[in-house]
Formats: sequence, C-alpha cells, structure tokens
Amino acid sequence: MHREPVKERERIKPPDVLNYPFEPPKADGSHVEIAPGLLWLRMPMPMTLDHINVYLLRDGEGWAVVDTGLGIPRTFELWEQIFTEKLAGQPLTRLICTHCHYDHAGAAHWLQERFDVPLLMTYGEFMMLRSLMGPPPDPMPQSHCDFYAKAGVTDEELGVMVSAMRKDPFMPKHPHSYQRIRPGEVLQIGERKWRVVLGEGHSPEHACLYNEAEGILLAGDQVLPRITSNVMVTPIEPEGNPLKYWMDSLHRLRELPANTLVLPSHQGVFYGLHERLDQVREHHEQQFDLIKEHLLEVGKASAAELMVVLFPRLRGPIDRLMALGETIAHLNLLKHAGVLLRQSGTGKIEYFSLA
Repeated sequence: MHREPVKERERIKPPDVLNYPFEPPKADGSHVEIAPGLLWLRMPMPMTLDHINVYLLRDGEGWAVVDTGLGIPRTFELWEQIFTEKLAGQPLTRLICTHCHYDHAGAAHWLQERFDVPLLMTYGEFMMLRSLMGPPPDPMPQSHCDFYAKAGVTDEELGVMVSAMRKDPFMPKHPHSYQRIRPGEVLQIGERKWRVVLGEGHSPEHACLYNEAEGILLAGDQVLPRITSNVMVTPIEPEGNPLKYWMDSLHRLRELPANTLVLPSHQGVFYGLHERLDQVREHHEQQFDLIKEHLLEVGKASAAELMVVLFPRLRGPIDRLMALGETIAHLNLLKHAGVLLRQSGTGKIEYFSLA
C-alpha cells in the first residue's frame, strides 16, 4: 500500500532564517530563470499542498525535465503549452524523476509517450512506482490487517482509511521502461554536471542532483523550506526503520557547502541548507521528546494513542493513515535504539513503554 503522503506540518515553527532570492512562478506555465539554461516552473495540484516545482535543464539542443506533476489533464495541458510556447518546439531530451510519489512521477507515462523521451530514476524508486503506486489490495492481506490491529486501529477505523485510499483519483499509469541512475553517478546535462546524491526515508532511493561548479542542489522532497516530508512505516515492511535512514540522509546533505542554492519540490527556492537541515533534525528530536514525556506520564501506549500526541490536528482518514505511519517510524527508531520496549496487550494490540 503506498500513496504520495501529505507533507507533515511542523508543530513548532522556527523563525525563518532562510533566504529566498526569487519570487516563485505561478502554476500556469510561467517560469523563473534561476541561471542560464535552468528554469523553475510549477504544476498545480488540487489538494492542500497546491503545487509542485518542476525544473527544465538546457540539454544541448533541447531540455531535460526534472519531475512531472500529477498525471491529470491539467498537467498534460500545461506541458503541451510549455512545449509549444516556451520551448518553441525544441525537443525534450530526457525525464528525470527524483522519486516515485505521484506528484513527482504521475505524468511520467504520459510524457514518455507524448515526447518519446527516456525516464531516468534510481532502481528502488522505479520498482516502487511499478509495484506499489496503486490502490490498496482488495481484500487486504491478513498481515496488513494485523499491522493496523497491533497499532491500535479498530476494524471500523481501518475500513474508513482504506476506503479513502481506494477513492484516490490521482493514481498514475505506470511507465514501462527506464534508465537506471545510481548514487554518486555524474549526469552530463548540457554544459552542467550533476552528481546523484542519495536520500532515504521519505522514499527508498530518492535522487537529489548536485551541481558542484555553481553550488546548486535539485533537492526533491529531501529538503523543503517550511514543511517536513512524511517518513512512514507501512505494513509492507512493519519493522522498517526509515526515520533512521532519513536522519542519515540529513547528515549526508549537510556535507554540501552551506551556501548551496536549494531547488526544492515544494515552496520557494532558498539559501540556508545547513540551517534548514538543523531545523528538520530538531523537529524530529521534539517528536521523540513528546513520545518519551507521554510514556513517562502514562506508562504505556499504543501507536494509535501516540499518534494523537504527535499529530493532534488531522484533517481526515488519509491524514490519519499517514500520521500513523510516521508515528510508527518514530517508535521503531526509538525501539531499535533501545529507548523503548514493545509488548503485547489485550487482543492484538501492542504497547510501547520506556526501556
């Protein structure tokens, strides 16, 4: 079961110490030139997070595309408009998707078919896109039902969440082929070289692209300026520890220069990479503290009970599903670190307590 998760709102909003050197483009086919041969555009999304940033990189006589937008008619219309008006018929040379979530790769199938371009992704992201970007299985496997029961979710609550997932209107058509890119690989795109920097946790093998000569990072969802990406455990890998991999990714990205210009997938282009990475790390440390403080007070709690502690304001069943997965990611990290114990309770429910 997989769906593009909502990005998590931060409980404590730090002062904005970031520098935004460009006004963002409207989500109507407009663009901002970040540097010669590097264009920033936006695609609209009919949801709370109402846009995704996409980028065009000059590539010889044509243009490479980084991320796609949702696989919906409005996205296709805008790409046609961009191709006809902005690019004046210059060809698209290749499509690069940072990761599998459908705001980033939802129009990949259409772009491949329409413009006859190769799709570049990491192996893990392409396989996730091909195998798991779709509605939940029907009927739900017993192991999936058990996963949610252990977390403290009732059958009725699970039914509401799964029903909402099955009504998701944005599930994409799957691309049929791709070219694999690997961490550390250098892509020559026009006159620029871009090194693939691996991100993990939000998705399995997220590809950021770093241009060392000009200090530019195409960051995807690994670094966002004002929201933090969802990092969740799912019934596919119930003992997974994605939040550890996410935190490790923050350390890797902090090795890049502090004056790097960050081109994220949502919100504004900014300077302040190290400051933002520190804010995200501190945010998750605050979440860990909330869990430990609550368990010190009540003794033990299920994942569903702790979800309410971390995410007291949720908008609906999809938010609850994503928030539960992220709560379990925090719990699994603390359990693997020896901070928490997990034990069986009544029925199938499992409870966490301080070690």
